[in-house]
Amino acid sequence: MGKYFSDAVETALQYIFYDNRTRTSRGQEGLKLLMAASEAGDADADCILARCLSGVQYVWSGHQFPEDDEKVNFLTKRSVIGGSAIGVLMAKRNGNLKGALVRQMPLSLRDAYHIVLEKAAAGDAYCQYAIGCTYYWWDFLSIQDKGREDFPSTKAYHDYIKENISQCEDWFWKSFRGGMYMAGNNLYHYYTKGDEDYVAPQPEKAATIFQTGAEMGYPIHQFFYAQDLEEAGRKAEAVEWYRRAAEGGQLGLWYKLGRFYMDGDGVPQDPVQAAYCYERSAAEGEVGGVNLLGDAYYFGRGVPKDPAKAFALYRRAYEEMENSYGVDHLARCYLEGWGTVPDYAKAYALAWEFKGEPVCQYILGRIYCEGLGMPKDIAKGVDFFRRAAKDAPEAAEELKNYKKTLFGKWKRR
Repeated sequence: MGKYFSDAVETALQYIFYDNRTRTSRGQEGLKLLMAASEAGDADADCILARCLSGVQYVWSGHQFPEDDEKVNFLTKRSVIGGSAIGVLMAKRNGNLKGALVRQMPLSLRDAYHIVLEKAAAGDAYCQYAIGCTYYWWDFLSIQDKGREDFPSTKAYHDYIKENISQCEDWFWKSFRGGMYMAGNNLYHYYTKGDEDYVAPQPEKAATIFQTGAEMGYPIHQFFYAQDLEEAGRKAEAVEWYRRAAEGGQLGLWYKLGRFYMDGDGVPQDPVQAAYCYERSAAEGEVGGVNLLGDAYYFGRGVPKDPAKAFALYRRAYEEMENSYGVDHLARCYLEGWGTVPDYAKAYALAWEFKGEPVCQYILGRIYCEGLGMPKDIAKGVDFFRRAAKDAPEAAEELKNYKKTLFGKWKRR
Protein backbone atom coordinates (compact mmCIF):
# COMPACT_ATOMS: atom_id res chain seq x y z
CA MET A 1 0.00 0.00 0.00
CA GLY A 2 1.29 3.45 -0.90
CA LYS A 3 1.95 6.18 1.62
CA TYR A 4 -1.10 8.28 0.71
CA PHE A 5 -3.16 6.17 -1.70
CA SER A 6 -2.97 2.70 -3.22
CA ASP A 7 0.19 1.79 -5.10
CA ALA A 8 -1.67 2.06 -8.42
CA VAL A 9 -2.99 5.55 -7.68
CA GLU A 10 0.36 6.84 -6.40
CA THR A 11 2.17 5.48 -9.46
CA ALA A 12 -0.47 6.99 -11.73
CA LEU A 13 -0.12 10.37 -10.02
CA GLN A 14 3.62 10.17 -10.59
CA TYR A 15 3.25 9.31 -14.27
CA ILE A 16 0.42 11.73 -15.06
CA PHE A 17 1.26 14.77 -12.94
CA TYR A 18 4.68 14.80 -11.31
CA ASP A 19 6.76 13.35 -14.16
CA ASN A 20 5.83 16.24 -16.47
CA ARG A 21 9.03 17.89 -15.28
CA THR A 22 11.26 14.98 -16.33
CA ARG A 23 10.28 15.01 -20.04
CA THR A 24 9.31 11.37 -19.61
CA SER A 25 5.65 11.20 -20.47
CA ARG A 26 4.12 7.98 -19.18
CA GLY A 27 0.64 9.42 -19.00
CA GLN A 28 -1.01 6.63 -20.96
CA GLU A 29 0.49 4.05 -18.60
CA GLY A 30 -0.85 6.05 -15.67
CA LEU A 31 -4.29 6.20 -17.23
CA LYS A 32 -4.34 2.41 -17.66
CA LEU A 33 -3.36 1.96 -14.03
CA LEU A 34 -6.21 4.21 -12.93
CA MET A 35 -8.71 2.41 -15.15
CA ALA A 36 -7.71 -0.99 -13.74
CA ALA A 37 -7.79 0.26 -10.14
CA SER A 38 -11.14 1.94 -10.74
CA GLU A 39 -12.60 -1.29 -12.13
CA ALA A 40 -11.26 -3.09 -9.06
CA GLY A 41 -13.20 -0.74 -6.76
CA ASP A 42 -10.56 1.83 -5.78
CA ALA A 43 -12.59 4.96 -5.00
CA ASP A 44 -9.54 7.24 -5.06
CA ALA A 45 -8.76 5.92 -8.56
CA ASP A 46 -12.31 6.83 -9.56
CA CYS A 47 -11.66 10.42 -8.49
CA ILE A 48 -8.30 10.84 -10.21
CA LEU A 49 -9.54 9.09 -13.35
CA ALA A 50 -12.51 11.46 -13.47
CA ARG A 51 -10.15 14.42 -13.36
CA CYS A 52 -8.05 12.93 -16.15
CA LEU A 53 -11.13 12.64 -18.38
CA SER A 54 -12.31 16.19 -17.62
CA GLY A 55 -10.19 17.99 -20.23
CA VAL A 56 -7.06 20.10 -20.35
CA GLN A 57 -8.28 22.42 -17.61
CA TYR A 58 -7.56 19.58 -15.19
CA VAL A 59 -4.78 17.53 -16.80
CA TRP A 60 -1.83 18.30 -19.07
CA SER A 61 -2.74 18.38 -22.76
CA GLY A 62 0.48 16.55 -23.63
CA HIS A 63 -1.05 13.31 -22.37
CA GLN A 64 -3.78 13.56 -25.03
CA PHE A 65 -6.37 11.96 -22.80
CA PRO A 66 -9.94 11.64 -24.11
CA GLU A 67 -12.76 13.72 -22.62
CA ASP A 68 -15.92 12.02 -21.40
CA ASP A 69 -18.29 14.18 -19.35
CA GLU A 70 -20.78 11.37 -18.76
CA LYS A 71 -18.10 9.07 -17.36
CA VAL A 72 -16.65 11.91 -15.28
CA ASN A 73 -19.99 12.40 -13.52
CA PHE A 74 -20.37 8.66 -12.93
CA LEU A 75 -16.85 8.24 -11.56
CA THR A 76 -17.07 11.34 -9.39
CA LYS A 77 -20.25 10.13 -7.73
CA ARG A 78 -18.88 6.61 -7.32
CA SER A 79 -15.72 7.93 -5.67
CA VAL A 80 -17.83 9.82 -3.13
CA ILE A 81 -20.09 6.85 -2.38
CA GLY A 82 -16.99 4.64 -2.17
CA GLY A 83 -15.55 6.76 0.64
CA SER A 84 -12.78 8.65 -1.15
CA ALA A 85 -11.88 11.77 0.83
CA ILE A 86 -10.17 13.37 -2.17
CA GLY A 87 -13.25 12.40 -4.20
CA VAL A 88 -15.50 14.31 -1.80
CA LEU A 89 -13.41 17.48 -2.09
CA MET A 90 -13.27 17.21 -5.88
CA ALA A 91 -17.03 16.59 -6.04
CA LYS A 92 -17.59 19.68 -3.92
CA ARG A 93 -15.37 21.70 -6.24
CA ASN A 94 -17.21 20.43 -9.34
CA GLY A 95 -20.65 21.16 -7.92
CA ASN A 96 -21.68 17.50 -7.69
CA LEU A 97 -21.88 17.30 -3.92
CA LYS A 98 -25.59 17.79 -3.34
CA GLY A 99 -28.92 16.07 -2.85
CA ALA A 100 -28.98 12.30 -2.95
CA LEU A 101 -25.20 12.05 -3.24
CA VAL A 102 -24.70 13.84 0.09
CA ARG A 103 -27.14 11.45 1.74
CA GLN A 104 -25.28 8.42 0.39
CA MET A 105 -21.70 9.41 1.16
CA PRO A 106 -20.06 7.70 4.15
CA LEU A 107 -17.76 10.67 4.86
CA SER A 108 -18.87 14.14 5.81
CA LEU A 109 -17.34 17.07 3.95
CA ARG A 110 -15.48 18.09 7.09
CA ASP A 111 -14.13 14.58 7.69
CA ALA A 112 -13.00 14.35 4.07
CA TYR A 113 -11.22 17.69 4.40
CA HIS A 114 -9.28 16.57 7.47
CA ILE A 115 -8.25 13.28 5.85
CA VAL A 116 -6.93 15.11 2.80
CA LEU A 117 -5.34 17.80 5.00
CA GLU A 118 -3.40 15.13 6.87
CA LYS A 119 -2.03 13.74 3.60
CA ALA A 120 -1.22 17.24 2.37
CA ALA A 121 0.66 18.04 5.56
CA ALA A 122 2.62 14.80 5.14
CA GLY A 123 3.76 15.95 1.69
CA ASP A 124 1.39 14.68 -1.02
CA ALA A 125 1.34 17.30 -3.79
CA TYR A 126 -2.08 16.37 -5.19
CA CYS A 127 -3.66 16.70 -1.74
CA GLN A 128 -1.82 19.99 -1.21
CA TYR A 129 -3.39 21.22 -4.43
CA ALA A 130 -6.84 20.04 -3.27
CA ILE A 131 -6.47 21.80 0.09
CA GLY A 132 -5.29 24.97 -1.65
CA CYS A 133 -8.42 24.84 -3.80
CA THR A 134 -10.69 24.67 -0.75
CA TYR A 135 -9.36 28.10 0.25
CA TYR A 136 -8.95 29.54 -3.23
CA TRP A 137 -12.53 28.73 -4.23
CA TRP A 138 -14.11 29.47 -0.82
CA ASP A 139 -15.13 25.88 -0.14
CA PHE A 140 -13.90 26.44 3.41
CA LEU A 141 -17.26 28.10 4.15
CA SER A 142 -19.12 24.83 3.59
CA ILE A 143 -16.40 22.75 5.25
CA GLN A 144 -16.50 24.89 8.39
CA ASP A 145 -20.26 25.42 8.09
CA LYS A 146 -19.85 29.16 8.51
CA GLY A 147 -21.87 32.13 7.24
CA ARG A 148 -22.17 35.85 7.77
CA GLU A 149 -24.64 35.29 10.58
CA ASP A 150 -21.95 33.53 12.66
CA PHE A 151 -19.90 36.71 13.09
CA PRO A 152 -20.54 39.69 15.33
CA SER A 153 -19.66 42.27 12.71
CA THR A 154 -19.00 42.78 9.03
CA LYS A 155 -15.35 43.42 9.85
CA ALA A 156 -15.05 40.15 11.75
CA TYR A 157 -16.57 38.28 8.80
CA HIS A 158 -14.28 40.12 6.37
CA ASP A 159 -11.21 39.23 8.44
CA TYR A 160 -12.31 35.58 8.60
CA ILE A 161 -12.74 35.38 4.83
CA LYS A 162 -9.39 37.07 4.16
CA GLU A 163 -7.53 34.84 6.62
CA ASN A 164 -8.91 31.68 5.01
CA ILE A 165 -8.48 32.72 1.39
CA SER A 166 -4.85 33.65 1.98
CA GLN A 167 -4.07 30.11 3.15
CA CYS A 168 -4.28 28.93 -0.46
CA GLU A 169 -0.96 30.61 -1.24
CA ASP A 170 1.22 28.40 0.94
CA TRP A 171 -0.56 25.21 -0.08
CA PHE A 172 -0.32 26.02 -3.78
CA TRP A 173 3.39 26.75 -3.48
CA LYS A 174 4.00 23.41 -1.77
CA SER A 175 2.00 21.62 -4.43
CA PHE A 176 3.69 23.58 -7.24
CA ARG A 177 7.13 22.59 -6.01
CA GLY A 178 5.95 19.03 -5.55
CA GLY A 179 4.88 18.47 -9.14
CA MET A 180 1.48 20.09 -9.73
CA TYR A 181 1.84 22.75 -12.43
CA MET A 182 -1.88 23.52 -12.01
CA ALA A 183 -1.11 24.88 -8.56
CA GLY A 184 1.20 27.34 -10.30
CA ASN A 185 -1.63 28.36 -12.61
CA ASN A 186 -3.84 29.06 -9.61
CA LEU A 187 -1.06 31.06 -7.97
CA TYR A 188 -0.72 33.12 -11.15
CA HIS A 189 -4.43 33.96 -11.14
CA TYR A 190 -4.42 34.59 -7.38
CA TYR A 191 -1.55 37.07 -7.72
CA THR A 192 -2.93 38.65 -10.90
CA LYS A 193 -6.53 39.19 -9.83
CA GLY A 194 -6.51 39.01 -6.06
CA ASP A 195 -9.92 38.20 -4.62
CA GLU A 196 -12.60 40.89 -4.54
CA ASP A 197 -11.82 43.33 -1.73
CA TYR A 198 -10.31 40.65 0.50
CA VAL A 199 -6.95 40.08 -1.18
CA ALA A 200 -5.20 42.70 -3.31
CA PRO A 201 -3.52 41.72 -6.59
CA GLN A 202 0.23 41.17 -6.41
CA PRO A 203 1.41 41.58 -10.02
CA GLU A 204 5.08 41.53 -9.06
CA LYS A 205 4.62 37.95 -7.79
CA ALA A 206 2.48 36.94 -10.75
CA ALA A 207 5.28 38.01 -13.09
CA THR A 208 7.60 35.33 -11.65
CA ILE A 209 5.30 32.30 -11.80
CA PHE A 210 5.76 31.09 -15.36
CA GLN A 211 9.52 31.64 -15.33
CA THR A 212 9.68 29.68 -12.08
CA GLY A 213 7.57 26.88 -13.55
CA ALA A 214 9.65 26.90 -16.73
CA GLU A 215 12.86 26.55 -14.75
CA MET A 216 11.28 23.73 -12.73
CA GLY A 217 10.73 21.90 -16.00
CA TYR A 218 6.97 22.16 -16.59
CA PRO A 219 6.49 22.16 -20.40
CA ILE A 220 3.29 24.20 -20.25
CA HIS A 221 5.01 26.91 -18.22
CA GLN A 222 7.99 26.85 -20.56
CA PHE A 223 5.46 27.61 -23.28
CA PHE A 224 3.85 30.44 -21.27
CA TYR A 225 7.25 31.88 -20.39
CA ALA A 226 8.32 31.73 -24.03
CA GLN A 227 5.18 33.68 -24.96
CA ASP A 228 6.06 36.32 -22.39
CA LEU A 229 9.61 36.56 -23.76
CA GLU A 230 8.34 36.83 -27.33
CA GLU A 231 5.95 39.61 -26.38
CA ALA A 232 8.85 41.39 -24.68
CA GLY A 233 10.85 41.24 -27.91
CA ARG A 234 13.34 38.68 -26.57
CA LYS A 235 12.84 36.38 -29.55
CA ALA A 236 16.01 34.28 -29.34
CA GLU A 237 15.31 33.40 -25.69
CA ALA A 238 11.69 32.70 -26.57
CA VAL A 239 12.69 30.23 -29.27
CA GLU A 240 14.89 28.34 -26.81
CA TRP A 241 12.06 28.00 -24.31
CA TYR A 242 9.58 27.03 -27.05
CA ARG A 243 12.02 24.29 -28.03
CA ARG A 244 12.34 23.05 -24.45
CA ALA A 245 8.56 22.97 -24.13
CA ALA A 246 8.18 21.13 -27.43
CA GLU A 247 10.85 18.58 -26.48
CA GLY A 248 9.06 18.12 -23.16
CA GLY A 249 5.85 17.16 -24.95
CA GLN A 250 3.87 20.41 -25.09
CA LEU A 251 1.66 20.06 -28.14
CA GLY A 252 1.47 22.50 -31.04
CA LEU A 253 4.92 24.06 -30.78
CA TRP A 254 6.99 22.20 -33.39
CA TYR A 255 5.09 23.97 -36.15
CA LYS A 256 5.80 27.34 -34.55
CA LEU A 257 9.48 26.47 -34.19
CA GLY A 258 9.59 25.39 -37.83
CA ARG A 259 8.33 28.81 -38.89
CA PHE A 260 11.00 30.53 -36.79
CA TYR A 261 13.76 28.50 -38.46
CA MET A 262 12.34 28.76 -41.98
CA ASP A 263 11.92 32.54 -41.72
CA GLY A 264 15.09 33.20 -39.70
CA ASP A 265 12.93 34.86 -37.06
CA GLY A 266 14.89 35.13 -33.81
CA VAL A 267 17.31 32.43 -34.96
CA PRO A 268 19.58 32.00 -38.00
CA GLN A 269 17.59 30.80 -41.00
CA ASP A 270 17.89 27.03 -41.13
CA PRO A 271 15.66 25.08 -43.56
CA VAL A 272 17.05 21.76 -42.29
CA GLN A 273 15.97 22.55 -38.73
CA ALA A 274 12.67 23.85 -40.05
CA ALA A 275 11.98 20.59 -41.88
CA TYR A 276 12.88 18.63 -38.74
CA CYS A 277 10.41 20.71 -36.73
CA TYR A 278 7.68 20.25 -39.33
CA GLU A 279 8.27 16.51 -39.22
CA ARG A 280 7.80 16.51 -35.43
CA SER A 281 4.70 18.65 -35.84
CA ALA A 282 3.26 16.29 -38.47
CA ALA A 283 3.92 13.34 -36.15
CA GLU A 284 1.74 15.07 -33.54
CA GLY A 285 -1.04 15.30 -36.13
CA GLU A 286 -0.89 19.07 -36.57
CA VAL A 287 -2.15 20.02 -40.00
CA GLY A 288 0.21 22.99 -40.34
CA GLY A 289 3.19 20.70 -39.87
CA VAL A 290 1.80 18.21 -42.39
CA ASN A 291 1.37 20.90 -45.02
CA LEU A 292 4.71 22.62 -44.52
CA LEU A 293 6.55 19.30 -44.43
CA GLY A 294 4.81 18.67 -47.74
CA ASP A 295 6.22 21.97 -49.01
CA ALA A 296 9.69 20.97 -47.80
CA TYR A 297 9.63 17.79 -49.87
CA TYR A 298 7.85 19.43 -52.82
CA PHE A 299 10.37 22.27 -53.19
CA GLY A 300 13.40 20.61 -51.58
CA ARG A 301 13.61 23.00 -48.63
CA GLY A 302 15.86 21.52 -45.96
CA VAL A 303 15.35 18.00 -47.35
CA PRO A 304 15.93 16.45 -50.78
CA LYS A 305 12.99 16.79 -53.14
CA ASP A 306 10.71 13.79 -52.79
CA PRO A 307 7.49 14.00 -54.85
CA ALA A 308 6.08 10.81 -53.34
CA LYS A 309 6.39 12.14 -49.76
CA ALA A 310 5.06 15.55 -50.78
CA PHE A 311 2.06 13.96 -52.49
CA ALA A 312 1.28 11.73 -49.49
CA LEU A 313 1.46 14.67 -47.07
CA TYR A 314 -0.69 17.00 -49.18
CA ARG A 315 -3.26 14.26 -49.68
CA ARG A 316 -3.31 13.50 -45.94
CA ALA A 317 -3.89 17.17 -45.13
CA TYR A 318 -6.63 17.57 -47.73
CA GLU A 319 -8.48 14.26 -47.53
CA GLU A 320 -8.00 13.22 -43.90
CA MET A 321 -7.63 16.60 -42.18
CA GLU A 322 -9.92 18.59 -44.49
CA ASN A 323 -7.42 21.37 -45.04
CA SER A 324 -6.97 22.95 -48.46
CA TYR A 325 -3.61 24.72 -47.94
CA GLY A 326 -1.63 22.48 -50.32
CA VAL A 327 -4.42 21.48 -52.67
CA ASP A 328 -2.90 23.33 -55.63
CA HIS A 329 0.32 21.34 -55.28
CA LEU A 330 -1.71 18.16 -54.79
CA ALA A 331 -3.50 18.85 -58.07
CA ARG A 332 -0.13 19.42 -59.78
CA CYS A 333 1.07 16.05 -58.49
CA TYR A 334 -1.95 14.39 -60.07
CA LEU A 335 -1.35 16.28 -63.33
CA GLU A 336 2.34 15.45 -63.63
CA GLY A 337 2.32 12.04 -61.96
CA TRP A 338 4.64 13.28 -59.21
CA GLY A 339 4.61 10.68 -56.45
CA THR A 340 1.54 9.03 -57.97
CA VAL A 341 0.20 7.89 -61.31
CA PRO A 342 -1.13 10.72 -63.49
CA ASP A 343 -4.82 11.27 -62.89
CA TYR A 344 -6.16 14.09 -65.06
CA ALA A 345 -9.69 13.76 -63.73
CA LYS A 346 -8.56 14.36 -60.13
CA ALA A 347 -6.20 17.12 -61.21
CA TYR A 348 -9.05 18.83 -63.04
CA ALA A 349 -11.55 18.41 -60.19
CA LEU A 350 -9.20 19.90 -57.61
CA ALA A 351 -7.98 22.69 -59.88
CA TRP A 352 -11.52 23.64 -60.86
CA GLU A 353 -12.71 23.71 -57.24
CA PHE A 354 -9.83 26.05 -56.35
CA LYS A 355 -9.53 27.88 -59.66
CA GLY A 356 -8.76 31.17 -57.93
CA GLU A 357 -5.27 29.83 -57.12
CA PRO A 358 -2.56 30.62 -59.73
CA VAL A 359 -1.18 27.06 -59.72
CA CYS A 360 -4.67 25.72 -60.28
CA GLN A 361 -5.18 28.16 -63.15
CA TYR A 362 -1.92 26.92 -64.67
CA ILE A 363 -3.15 23.32 -64.34
CA LEU A 364 -6.46 24.14 -65.98
CA GLY A 365 -4.58 25.92 -68.77
CA ARG A 366 -2.50 22.79 -69.39
CA ILE A 367 -5.50 20.49 -69.32
CA TYR A 368 -7.50 22.59 -71.82
CA CYS A 369 -4.60 23.45 -74.13
CA GLU A 370 -3.24 19.88 -74.28
CA GLY A 371 -6.54 18.05 -74.10
CA LEU A 372 -5.54 16.08 -71.03
CA GLY A 373 -8.53 13.93 -70.17
CA MET A 374 -10.92 16.14 -72.11
CA PRO A 375 -11.29 17.72 -75.59
CA LYS A 376 -8.82 20.50 -76.36
CA ASP A 377 -10.00 24.06 -75.92
CA ILE A 378 -6.92 26.21 -76.48
CA ALA A 379 -8.78 29.49 -76.12
CA LYS A 380 -10.05 28.45 -72.70
CA GLY A 381 -6.62 27.20 -71.70
CA VAL A 382 -4.94 30.43 -72.77
CA ASP A 383 -7.46 32.36 -70.72
CA PHE A 384 -6.40 30.43 -67.63
CA PHE A 385 -2.70 30.95 -68.44
CA ARG A 386 -3.33 34.69 -68.67
CA ARG A 387 -5.04 34.74 -65.27
CA ALA A 388 -2.11 32.89 -63.70
CA ALA A 389 0.75 34.61 -65.55
CA LYS A 390 1.40 37.32 -62.97
CA ASP A 391 1.89 34.92 -60.03
CA ALA A 392 2.86 31.65 -61.75
CA PRO A 393 5.96 32.03 -64.00
CA GLU A 394 5.24 28.67 -65.63
CA ALA A 395 1.95 30.01 -66.93
CA ALA A 396 3.71 33.03 -68.44
CA GLU A 397 6.15 30.67 -70.18
CA GLU A 398 3.30 28.51 -71.51
CA LEU A 399 1.63 31.57 -73.01
CA LYS A 400 4.64 32.01 -75.29
CA ASN A 401 3.75 28.70 -76.96
CA TYR A 402 0.42 29.98 -78.30
CA LYS A 403 -0.63 32.63 -80.79
CA LYS A 404 -3.78 33.84 -82.55
CA THR A 405 -4.30 33.18 -86.23
CA LEU A 406 -5.46 35.84 -88.67
CA PHE A 407 -8.94 34.50 -88.14
CA GLY A 408 -8.79 35.07 -84.34
CA LYS A 409 -8.33 31.44 -83.34
CA TRP A 410 -5.70 30.32 -80.83
CA LYS A 411 -3.20 27.68 -81.86
CA ARG A 412 0.11 26.29 -80.67
CA ARG A 413 3.12 27.95 -82.31
